[in-house]
Amino acid sequence: MTTAKPASAPKAAPRAAPEANAPAPGTTNLSDLEIARSVTPRPIQEVARELGLRDDEVEQYGSWKAKVTLEAIERLEADRPRGKYVLVTAISPTPLGEGKSTTTVGLAQGLNRIGHKAAVCIRQPSLGPVFGIKGGAAGGGWSQVIPMEDFNLHLTGDVHAIGAAHNLAAAFIDNHVHHGNALGIDPLNVLWPRVVDISDRALRKIVIGLGGKENGYPRETEFVITVASEVMAVLALATDLADLRVRLGRIVLATTRDGQPVTADDLKVAGSMTALLKDAIKPNLLQTLEGGPAFVHCGPFANIAHGNNSILADRIALVTSEIVCTEAGFGADMGAEKFFDIKCRASGLRPDAAVVVATIRALKMHGGVGKIVAGKPLDPALLAENPEAVRAGAANLAKQIENVRLFNVPVVVAINAFPTDTPAEVKAVQEVSLAAGARAAVVANHWADGGAGAEALADAVWAAAEEGAPEFRLLYPDDASLTSKIEAIATRVYGADGVDLSPAAAKRLAQYESLGFGRLPICMAKSQYSLSHDASLKGRPTGWRLPIREVRLSAGAGFVTPLAGEMRTMPGLPSRPGGENIDVDAEGEIVGLF
Repeated sequence: MTTAKPASAPKAAPRAAPEANAPAPGTTNLSDLEIARSVTPRPIQEVARELGLRDDEVEQYGSWKAKVTLEAIERLEADRPRGKYVLVTAISPTPLGEGKSTTTVGLAQGLNRIGHKAAVCIRQPSLGPVFGIKGGAAGGGWSQVIPMEDFNLHLTGDVHAIGAAHNLAAAFIDNHVHHGNALGIDPLNVLWPRVVDISDRALRKIVIGLGGKENGYPRETEFVITVASEVMAVLALATDLADLRVRLGRIVLATTRDGQPVTADDLKVAGSMTALLKDAIKPNLLQTLEGGPAFVHCGPFANIAHGNNSILADRIALVTSEIVCTEAGFGADMGAEKFFDIKCRASGLRPDAAVVVATIRALKMHGGVGKIVAGKPLDPALLAENPEAVRAGAANLAKQIENVRLFNVPVVVAINAFPTDTPAEVKAVQEVSLAAGARAAVVANHWADGGAGAEALADAVWAAAEEGAPEFRLLYPDDASLTSKIEAIATRVYGADGVDLSPAAAKRLAQYESLGFGRLPICMAKSQYSLSHDASLKGRPTGWRLPIREVRLSAGAGFVTPLAGEMRTMPGLPSRPGGENIDVDAEGEIVGLF
């Protein structure tokens, strides 16, 4: 993919203005929220104009955030070349995460510093993790998207709109059955759950319709977290408003008594769902701590959904920037595989390079040393020098590099630095990375130093993107059977010996193929903490098979989802939720948000 920078574009985005007497990058004794508040964001219209957006193409939500109209995307795509397209992915993470969002932001800041106009494209976090274990996804330290509180909470209300559209369809199903069931919906085969964007394990299995005929009819159902809704996936994969309407209309909500699908169009609810999402489809524009553009749109999880931000956000970034850093959730076996096989298949866009993020502490854990538990102090064994454990655990890194190389995309490894890392441990990571096919493995200090700490990484990524992926390839063809697609992912990406389908899963796959859905790609739901379905299997496990207990159809989004092992679509809160620390002080400021 070749690109030319728009002639009017500046060489690099300027840093947002620091507050008076504000700390500078390199100050590491502050919380993420304190760092974010030490910088005054640039007016969002200023950021938008530098991108070449007209004032009437930007809908402001206050001074620091805005939505970009779809008309702007169409106008700019008509006369501007696309920039370089870089995916940021990772090793199999620990519960603490490996700083992938932070690296995505820091890399873009570093690229701007070395003279390439760069943009960030990341997902909006779910409120489940924000108030649970992991926290938000705005980045961290001196590599964040701001305003941080808005980013991690309601932003412009997109997630709420998605939840409303989803639950409207659920209400239409039960209402239709209550009023005579003219379509002949089988009450035992209603496939559409309800959603809420809070982790709440008590809603995983519920009974509704109790209390008599006027309250509907009793049936068992479930809630899933909003980010796992097919509506979220549809919004992220839609190419315009018309495509959104078509995709919503073909969502299969239930089946009839004779096994025929009942769609949102059949229930005449897809139009209303589209109306609720008319503004949510527009990408959100924010900025990094250093004043560069950040597009934040959609937030599907990569372990139970496709794990990537929207096609529309990437498209507007690609025609307003020289290079775009877009993030996929969790490890390369999860979000990156889905980026290539689902998102790129839907968008027609082709990546130029990928970054695999690793931390030495996580590689030690994959090498059998120490244990990482969110909310508890770090195991001292992970802080002691142990290059042998790093090298053993780097088998996971090597496999994730290989996973990206399956698609013929050049790889750069970002070693997200911690103060306890030693030269011997770094050398071990670099040697394993190069042996596995990475172009480079670079230490990055963006958390502590912002863009200045990612300049070396930016140089390596730019060089890889310049080389590009001229022979980019997908893992499997559209016309392969659903079962063979599942087997390809399991054996070639995860390293399984094969797949074991439950009778129920095999029956569903045969049904979906008979209904004409056999050409859809696969969106696997499995543990993010291992290459396998079993979170306890670290490193690069061998000698195992992938069990598929259930298969779900997402006809609107355009994929089929096998559920591996005990994967759930509604998380639970930990014993001490992060929300315990969040409050509002006497001045009305949010406190305790990381």
